[in-house]
Amino acid sequence: MLSQSKEHDKLIRSAARRLKGHDRRLFIAEVTIELCDGNARLSESLFGWGRETANKGMLELGEGVLLERVAGGGRPRFEDRNPQLAVDIRAIVEPKTQTDPELKTTRRYTNLSAGEVRKALMEQKGYRDEDLPAERTLRDILNRMNYRLKRIQKGRPLKKTKEADAIFENVNAVKAASRADPATLEISGDTKAKVALGDYSRGGKKPDRLRRQSGSGLGS
Repeated sequence: MLSQSKEHDKLIRSAARRLKGHDRRLFIAEVTIELCDGNARLSESLFGWGRETANKGMLELGEGVLLERVAGGGRPRFEDRNPQLAVDIRAIVEPKTQTDPELKTTRRYTNLSAGEVRKALMEQKGYRDEDLPAERTLRDILNRMNYRLKRIQKGRPLKKTKEADAIFENVNAVKAASRADPATLEISGDTKAKVALGDYSRGGKKPDRLRRQSGSGLGS
């Protein structure tokens, strides 16, 4: 190794900090080869950079290759490594889901928690505990599969309106009067009574009918 002053060492470290990625590794590799006889451990102790970086730089320099990490080249997701798991999750969650009522998103809402899905995978699909991801990881998987935890609201039955009591009181009064009259024959029939409800009824009248009252109607 060539003897270097502290000023030179400081200058070399400063130059390395100004470089990035592949260029920085090549610079470190050249310094390690020229000043440290290719000893990455010695290079680390003198200049403070990692020996792994020096070794990688020397490999790139010697082989003439670029060892950059490519986008998406990390560890595969759990469901990508186990595609059957995604199929089984959908089979369990789908019957318990509903879409966005306002159709503003493509998300699907389920009332099953990640813990309940994990338990169902073991009980219904035969998975072992050690074969499944942790509950927190499973929650992330559900989110990536576009499921969100939300209590599903059941349909509410129509409440009895105030007009219903008046209708039935009138029916009961007519029935009582007819049964007291021996000349009246009672016939049972199923009919639907029209009741004007809410602001959409416009008092039970349609505007187009009101306009036709002033003119001649069809067949007049």
